[in-house]
Amino acid sequence: MTRMAWAQPEYATAQIAVWWDMKGCPIPEGYDARRIRPNMEAAFRKLGYSGPVSITAYGDQTQTPCHLLRGLSSIGVSIAHTKPESTCSLMYSDMLEWRAQNPPPATMMLISDKVKDVFDWDLARLQQRTKYNFFVATPSRHISCLALYASEWLWGRILEPNVALVQDMSSESSELSAMFYCKSCKSCSFNGRSLTGFRKHLSSKKHAVREAVKYAYGDLDPETRTWGKNYAATPEYATAQIAVWWEMIDCPIPEGYDARQVRPSLEAAFKKLGYSGPVSITAYGDLEQAPDHLVRGLSSTGVALAHAIPEVIYMRMNDDFRKWHMHNPPPATTMFITDSVDVYFNNSLVRNLQRKKYNLFLAYSYRPHKMSVLLTSAEWLWESLLAGACLPTNRQQDMFQRQEDPSFASAVKGSLDDLMEHLSSDKKHALGVSIVCIITTLFHLSNNLFNLFPSLSSRSVLFSRLVEKTSTIDMNR
Repeated sequence: MTRMAWAQPEYATAQIAVWWDMKGCPIPEGYDARRIRPNMEAAFRKLGYSGPVSITAYGDQTQTPCHLLRGLSSIGVSIAHTKPESTCSLMYSDMLEWRAQNPPPATMMLISDKVKDVFDWDLARLQQRTKYNFFVATPSRHISCLALYASEWLWGRILEPNVALVQDMSSESSELSAMFYCKSCKSCSFNGRSLTGFRKHLSSKKHAVREAVKYAYGDLDPETRTWGKNYAATPEYATAQIAVWWEMIDCPIPEGYDARQVRPSLEAAFKKLGYSGPVSITAYGDLEQAPDHLVRGLSSTGVALAHAIPEVIYMRMNDDFRKWHMHNPPPATTMFITDSVDVYFNNSLVRNLQRKKYNLFLAYSYRPHKMSVLLTSAEWLWESLLAGACLPTNRQQDMFQRQEDPSFASAVKGSLDDLMEHLSSDKKHALGVSIVCIITTLFHLSNNLFNLFPSLSSRSVLFSRLVEKTSTIDMNR
């Protein structure tokens, strides 16, 4: 096993549905097919799962020996005949159909050599919205996926015989009645419980003709690709807090635009969708280059300003978000205003959304050329989001923080005047910038090491250790 997680109470006795690609993960030569279900169930029980298990095996069953089909059917494993090129597509459509009929809590399991290459994108999006538990088994260790799995096995390991199970071939699982399906025929496909009838169908002329004329869909039909963008707020998020992380390099304030309109514009867009919770906004950018009237306009409406040079702005946002979600459990909504969310936040954010089920908004200066793996409840073009808000009334000036890096300890909190005075101080500020450049270089080095060696600790942990060291630097030297 490469990953293991003990069963959470809500999943411990819930049903487990297994979809198995027999070509990618075949039965080893000489292996007793009757051991497959008992060995799987034993692996589940070791993690605290005791719910009913359904298994469907997919593949070209004209190539599967009869004794294997008989062994599988005797332990309640359903058999589906598919063309090799359409196996993944049919597995996934069956999974989606099952999900529609079986709401969580429940556990889904994929056994395939194509988990990463074929299934990962849409599964990662589905898992951000729903609370299914998820298992995978693969023939070999593979690079990390975006979809979040509770447990992962190597296919060969899950098949390893258990002495106690050898005598368990006549358990109640062997009395389950398996189904046989032909999914490659046009129109009326074969469904039945007879192995003899199934084999007879596969060898018939009618089957050959229907299979020849039926188009084999090789690609998945992603469930989430047709999902809309701007959904009305669901009850659990309608009054929950909204935290906005705004990167002002990609999405600047347009020339001539009154900075005091930014907050009311965002809040008006949220209210149109039914969101009325408290809104916090943090704007990131090089404040030394920002006109004074823009900085003061933002601060007058309670927008927090975070000074960060371009080289570290995304690390700053990422680390601030990481700290925020540690202290703000869902339900809550997070919003990123940037063109670079898929470049700098994708992997960490998609896993966080699967784990915590935060609501997500995005805004960008142009439409992305492809759909993001991040599942959003609302998306806007930045300039359209800014249109049509009234000027706000006077609000209490927000407290500002100045950090060149998310956890960089040379923080300065206070009024806007304090912040601008700090930015104009030559020695302190210059030293801070120099140190940040060193940290940035080290971070990129750790990033390259992580890509080469995925088993290393996460980049965020390594980075946090780096900046912890900088926190002891005396800026008054």
